[in-house]
Amino acid sequence: MRYFIQFSYNGTNYHGWQVQPKAISVQEVLTKAMKILFRDDFELIGAGRTDAGVHAKSMYAHFDTEIEFDKDQMIQKLNSFLPEDITVYRFFEVSEDAHTRFDAVSRSYEYHIHTFKNSFLKDLSWYHYRNLDVEKMNEAAKILLEYEDFECFSKTHTDVFTFNCTITEAFWEQKNDQLIFHISANRFLRNMVRAIVGTLINVGLGKISTEDVRKIIESKSRSKAGFSVPAHGLFLTKVVYPYINEAD
Repeated sequence: MRYFIQFSYNGTNYHGWQVQPKAISVQEVLTKAMKILFRDDFELIGAGRTDAGVHAKSMYAHFDTEIEFDKDQMIQKLNSFLPEDITVYRFFEVSEDAHTRFDAVSRSYEYHIHTFKNSFLKDLSWYHYRNLDVEKMNEAAKILLEYEDFECFSKTHTDVFTFNCTITEAFWEQKNDQLIFHISANRFLRNMVRAIVGTLINVGLGKISTEDVRKIIESKSRSKAGFSVPAHGLFLTKVVYPYINEAD
C-alpha cells in the first residue's frame, strides 16, 4: 500500500527537508522514527524541499509499506517519539501511483515580518524596523499575477526544465506591527519566494517603483531582482491535491 502522511515542522534546527550529508534534516529524523515504529524499511518522498531554517505548517510525504497499522495509534506513537518541533497529523491510503510531489496542483507560502522587536518571534519572523509602504508593495504584488516566467527570482545554476509558474494569489496582510506576505502557485522555483519578498521590500522602501518590478521580471536576470530575505520568516502553509480534502 502507498500512504500519504501530513505533518508540520519548525525548521529552526534543521538543514531543510531533504537529507543532507553531515547535516540534520527533517526527512532524516522523520524517516528514522517511522522505520523504528513500523519495523519496516522504506523511502519517504516529500512534496518538495524547503531550505535550512524554513518552516512548514502543512507538508506531505508518501511511502510504501505492506505493514498493516492503526492510523490513530501510529500518529500518537510517532508524536511521542519525534522531537517537539515535528508533528504528525494524518495518514491517507492512496493509489499506488499517487505522488506527493508530482500530483500537487497548488502550493502556498507565507512570509512573516515584524516591525517592532519581539523576542518570541526571533526564529519565526524577520525583524525589519524600517517603514514600509504596504500599499505600494501590494500594487507590485499584483503584477506577479500577469507573468509566468520567473527566472529573475530563481536561484542561479538550478537544474529545472522551465522557469514558468502560475501564481494565483500574492498579497500583503498587515496586523498591527506584523506583516504577512501570502503567495500561492502551481509550483515554485528554488529561493523564489524569498527573492520576491526582497524585491517587494525594495518597493516598500522606495528604492524601486512598481513599474521597475515589471522590468525586473522581463529581464529574467536574478541580479536585477531584490535580495533574498532570511529563511526563518518563511512558512510552507498548504499543499493541495485533487484527491485530498484538508477539511476532512
